[in-house]
Amino acid sequence: MASFTTWILQGLSRKQGKTRLSQISDLIDWTPIRRRLDEMYHNKGEKGGRPNCDVILMFKILILQQWFGLNDLEVERQMADRISFMSFLGFPNPPPDSRTIWLFKERMAETGMDEVIWAELQRQLDAMGLQVKRGTIQDATFIEADHGSSKKPRGNEAMTRRSRDGTWAKKGDETHFGYKLHQKTDIDYTLIREIATTTASLHDSQIDLSIEGEPVLRDRGYFGAKAIGIDFTMKRRTTDKPLEELDKERNRLISKLRSPGERPHAVIKRVFNSGWVLVTTIRRVSVKMMVTAFAFNLYQLCTLKKANVI
Repeated sequence: MASFTTWILQGLSRKQGKTRLSQISDLIDWTPIRRRLDEMYHNKGEKGGRPNCDVILMFKILILQQWFGLNDLEVERQMADRISFMSFLGFPNPPPDSRTIWLFKERMAETGMDEVIWAELQRQLDAMGLQVKRGTIQDATFIEADHGSSKKPRGNEAMTRRSRDGTWAKKGDETHFGYKLHQKTDIDYTLIREIATTTASLHDSQIDLSIEGEPVLRDRGYFGAKAIGIDFTMKRRTTDKPLEELDKERNRLISKLRSPGERPHAVIKRVFNSGWVLVTTIRRVSVKMMVTAFAFNLYQLCTLKKANVI
């Protein structure tokens, strides 16, 4: 009966034609990613215990969560309801439950596999001919967390039920609690090339994602912090030195070139709804942010393919 049901669903999926999910699924080589994810598990012998779910299936579920802003319970329900989800995942029978999904993310956080998978994606982007050419844009955005019942900063020593590692930060008149996503985007293809997740209180200038010999464009928040790469940081006035006209023109040019760097943050927050987290530690947030950036790059690769760039 299960095989017959799968056959029916596959037929319905073919009638839907080439969906966006199916297009994205074919953009990268999943084989090396499977090989690396498999390294997280060692219980594959006859006495190894309960068999593990397919690791690519599990990772694709995490991607679905980020694309559609779903928690573990919601994605479990929608995997059994949406044909496009079933097709993207290869019609798993049965699909993993929410507890299995949570444990997979925990395994990634404990082993640091998120960093390995991110490096593999970057290797594949370079192999596609999408290397950084003209330079990169570095920026950061707040990732909000549950601050509990208090709506005001209570000091860095204050812990909440929802977030053990989150910290308070103030930007202008706005107060934020949680974390911060730092990302570096290439100018030519608007692909995220490097990420770092920190607590909200760490200033942007403390994170440098540039590499030697690579131009990096940064806003005024990084003023005074020297970059490893070729530094194009916007200048700001100081008490003893106002900006000259040449500096103002330089800032305008950098600001114009930096504008594509706003797109990843906009998509992550407004489309993926990933600007808010309920996970409680920075390692868990790091895994979530890596999958979010991975999901954004897949979407961007789809855009580049439609434009015949790849």
